[in-house]
Amino acid sequence: MPNLSPSSIPTSNNEDKSLDDLPKARFWEAMDICQWEGFWFEPNLVKPAMTFRSSFHAQDDDVLLASNIKVGTTWLKSLSLCIMQKNNQQLDFDILTTENPHFHVPTIESTIYSTKPSQVDLYDASSPRLLHTHLPHAVLPSSIKNSGCKIVYMARNPKDTLISMWHFFNSIFRPHQDPFPLEQAVDCFCSGVHQYGSFFDNVLEYWVESKKRPEKILFLKYEEMKSDPKREVMKIAEFLGRPFENEGEVDEVLWRCSLERLKNLEVNKNGSIIMNVPNSAFFRKGVVGDWKNYLTSEMEERINQTSRSKLEAFGLFL
Repeated sequence: MPNLSPSSIPTSNNEDKSLDDLPKARFWEAMDICQWEGFWFEPNLVKPAMTFRSSFHAQDDDVLLASNIKVGTTWLKSLSLCIMQKNNQQLDFDILTTENPHFHVPTIESTIYSTKPSQVDLYDASSPRLLHTHLPHAVLPSSIKNSGCKIVYMARNPKDTLISMWHFFNSIFRPHQDPFPLEQAVDCFCSGVHQYGSFFDNVLEYWVESKKRPEKILFLKYEEMKSDPKREVMKIAEFLGRPFENEGEVDEVLWRCSLERLKNLEVNKNGSIIMNVPNSAFFRKGVVGDWKNYLTSEMEERINQTSRSKLEAFGLFL
């Protein structure tokens, strides 16, 4: 992530003091992170997260996409955007050709790093908003939890998530160096001391809440999206109250949002929506099981053991 000066973000002295008091760590020898509300963040993300929690007033027709990092977020944003556009009878206008999906569906706490002004006003409730966050459920604004605002959450196998994260951050932090040692990356991942960590606690929070309120939170698994995309995309559309009228509409949205098409669009091959992160970095393989090409049996078992204790004990299998 970029290195913005904390002084460039307006904040009260009390907030500055509280941030200074937070536990700190070093992420992959490349970025300072601090622990807030039990999770680890690049420090400049904490202030927007605090503002979001205290100032955002959700409306019943807002939609919040939520996810860990590197779990298929770009795909989820693209699909949801097309579904919302379809409801406005704008399927003939291909919005995905105009800008990267992360421009159209901003990640709330990361907008401080946007390279261009967003067309979405996070705090303007006059029209339905389609937004995204990597934040845990516990810190979401009470208005989101207590309103009709719907949440669509994407989860992914932790081993594939780690490998995708490893490639992503290596491309940003160490583009002309050897990659960060994978064994150390596994340690960070399992301990939760990494950007937006802990992965397992984030997933579990949304999973538990989705079981309590399935009408409020749609919990998706990346692997199921890949194995039966038509079924899962229809599920998203139904959940958002925007069902498809025919199979041709489903096929059209899936084609528009396919990885091969998105990664070859000019808006995604060039430019940058997030400072120091090229748009092309959001598109790699998008496959299931790529971890098998990288993890040793010991690394695999370490992650499996963490997953068993953190997730499977609650009936969640990824």
